Amino acid sequence: MASDDAFVQYVVGQIARAGIVTTRKMFGEYAVYVDGKTVGLICDDQFFLKPSASTVVTLGRATAMGPPFPGAKPHCVIDAAPEDVPFVTDLVRATAHDLPLPKPRKPAAKKATRSS
Repeated sequence: MASDDAFVQYVVGQIARAGIVTTRKMFGEYAVYVDGKTVGLICDDQFFLKPSASTVVTLGRATAMGPPFPGAKPHCVIDAAPEDVPFVTDLVRATAHDLPLPKPRKPAAKKATRSS
């Protein structure tokens, strides 16, 4: 089941102060980015945050972990936290801080053209 655009906008609004928040639609679901780093996913109208040192320390072992989709690595399931804006903002900001910047993409190789 694809996530509802209204839920995606709700989550983005709740974490807007964590940094520059963007989303990218992928296969009917969404990747969530903060300052260019992928911090989580929105799948089936649930917010999944990548586990990092900050998320584990802040949420503790009691946090629900689960894969956002079959075959994915477990992520922290953020159920009620989006309601607590200061808490979820700090959590997402700390997670983004812990994660490395994505590796730069190599430019696409130019195709050779045939001359007559």
